[in-house]
Amino acid sequence: MSSTSPADPATQSRLDLAVSAARAAGTATLQWFRQSALAVERKGDGSPVTAADRAAESLLREQISAQFPDDAILGEEFGEKAGTSAYQWVLDPIDGTKSFISGVPLYTTLVAVLKDNQPLVGVIYSPATKEIVYAAAGGQSMYENGDGRAVEARVSGTERLAEATFLTTELKTFDEVGEKGSRGVYNQLEKACRLTRTWGDAYGYMLIATGRADVMIDPIMNLWDAAALQPIIEGAGGYYSDWQGRPSVHTGNSLATNPQLAGLVLSITREG
Repeated sequence: MSSTSPADPATQSRLDLAVSAARAAGTATLQWFRQSALAVERKGDGSPVTAADRAAESLLREQISAQFPDDAILGEEFGEKAGTSAYQWVLDPIDGTKSFISGVPLYTTLVAVLKDNQPLVGVIYSPATKEIVYAAAGGQSMYENGDGRAVEARVSGTERLAEATFLTTELKTFDEVGEKGSRGVYNQLEKACRLTRTWGDAYGYMLIATGRADVMIDPIMNLWDAAALQPIIEGAGGYYSDWQGRPSVHTGNSLATNPQLAGLVLSITREG
């Protein structure tokens, strides 16, 4: 595997495992993908979960615990396992379960590592399209498109919103945040940008990191949705923050774009 930077051994070993484990767990989900017998349950918040989500997270946890037993683990499906080191793994075995159960190939497996609560390693793996992008904080993001050849991931050079492709995950979430909702933010960006698409989830952030789209925002983000994104976007030369411009994965929303558009997008999101 290509290293994203001359990382210290502790970081590099966790990056290597994050990439290999994401591939293994993501590939395992394919046995359920587009299968008519797939059973879908509803969690307490109404979001869907499947046997594929649980099996993939179990596989991730097994591999992490075998190599780094002292590290903490937080996953969407099985909660938190305490650790004694400075490291915490954050897992979303299927980011985009709604896409997964609909047979849409734009779901991903997310693996992140935090050190002292700050993002250190991020991996986005798209099993159905066989794409992966990964990075360690401070290093170069790398992208592979199923052929095993790693190339540098770079955000776009688009300078005007009128030329930009704008992505988000789910439109109705803009009505669920804030006293009056955040639909005005969405409406402004949709009007300003050349093209708008949804079905985003983490695959959309991969598109930002590889220069195939220009702006992505989400008004609702859990830590397992966001933790992998910051090292990847920044390692691709991009800009990652919350809607107020804070470079954090802990504040519940997200913004990813290139440096040329960041100020323009923030001028809109800060009103939300």
